[in-house]
Amino acid sequence: MYSILPGLVSLVFISYGVYVLNSRGVNRASLTFFLICITTFCWQAAWALMFQVTNADTALLLVHLGYLPILFLPTTLYHFIAELTGRRAERPFVQASYALAGVLALLVPTTDWLLSGLYSYFYGFYPKAGWLHPVHLLQTTVVILRGLYLLYRRQQVALSTEKARLRYCFVSILIYAVASIDYLCNYGVEFYPPGVLFIAASLGLIAQAMVRHNLLADPLATAASIAHEVRTPLATIRSQSRVLARNLPELIAGYRRSQAPGLNDEQLDYLSEIARHIEAEVSRSNFIVDMLLASARVGSLERDNFALHSVKKVVDEALACYPFTERERDKVSVRLSDDFRFFGSDTLLVYVLYNLLKNALHAVKTKGAGAVVIECYKDFDQNMVVVTDTGHGIAADVLPHVFEPFYTTRKSGGGTGMGLAFCHKVVTAFGGTISCESEVGSYTRFALGFPHERALPAQATGQHLADDFPLPDRAK
Repeated sequence: MYSILPGLVSLVFISYGVYVLNSRGVNRASLTFFLICITTFCWQAAWALMFQVTNADTALLLVHLGYLPILFLPTTLYHFIAELTGRRAERPFVQASYALAGVLALLVPTTDWLLSGLYSYFYGFYPKAGWLHPVHLLQTTVVILRGLYLLYRRQQVALSTEKARLRYCFVSILIYAVASIDYLCNYGVEFYPPGVLFIAASLGLIAQAMVRHNLLADPLATAASIAHEVRTPLATIRSQSRVLARNLPELIAGYRRSQAPGLNDEQLDYLSEIARHIEAEVSRSNFIVDMLLASARVGSLERDNFALHSVKKVVDEALACYPFTERERDKVSVRLSDDFRFFGSDTLLVYVLYNLLKNALHAVKTKGAGAVVIECYKDFDQNMVVVTDTGHGIAADVLPHVFEPFYTTRKSGGGTGMGLAFCHKVVTAFGGTISCESEVGSYTRFALGFPHERALPAQATGQHLADDFPLPDRAK
């Protein structure tokens, strides 16, 4: 009778895992969730058998088998949260936690340090904690608290649609923590262990959030798909604005000649410029669409398509295509000390420069004064592209987080916190580095370092470079 509950829970968990994989597809987060389900299945299946046996030696063997997944379960949960929140910086800690669990797992069958025998309770045998068992308890506490912290931090900077999904996970981890009551049974407190019910409810909530509330959805990819659909109406608006630009001047001229009352000269002058304003807004909107699509694609970079490209050509392309507003272009200057080739995607580096220019011009505008300088030169151990603005700068407490996904200080300004994370992904994919230094009220400098490649003469012609390194077409 006492085996029914763990037996049912083991089946529920394997069903959770298979269901999520089938419905959400195979990715890092869904695979780590499946790993949680597999470890829980193995643990509960072993416990279901252990509660049925009457032979102590057989029970001890099942305890050893069942405790192996228990040792890894907290780490798999921590691993899942790290993948869900996109915290790549956590991976060394995840690996260290797996390593510690592995060391403890080796001690289970070879010593009595972690498990020192069996208790005989009314429902059957149960493992007795050894002197080293508190290490496992401490590890469990640390990784669960760390997971809660990661979820809390991600909620603070997440988009509104993502916050609701993350709350499911946060609540589920709190419920999971209640399952630690079962550890009392390892220390001689006799009661039927209810923790499995809390764990089942916890991971059930996560599965619910995954399937019904699309927990694994990438907000940026969703925004990119919407942005892609915006291209058609933007093209229609652009087409109509060009019709307006062709016909409106003649209409305004006729209105002026007729001297009809109604519109004054100032209103007529504004109407004569309206087609140009619409065209500029369409260009800026297409720019945003291009940025979203590029940001969404960067997660699955195909390095097979990388090639050598001229950094001069990329800088020229970025400045030629960036949708500057009035007088913005005059604030940007280029100092090309050396041209060089980098190995990667010219298109993606153009978008990196777009992001850096956008941030720099925003900083200058916020300060009300300043300029932007783009420098290209060969350093001792790297080729460098440096973008410096003399805008308002970045606060010291914000600076360590600028490359974190979804971290933004522009809560009401439309920022998603993905621009600099996108830049970091692209540059590191090219084998390069990106860093930021800043002083509030003075300057901000982003330095992009690339491995040394064959240098190009600074006076190389655009036509020669275009023949060697053609850029793909872009929708304008």
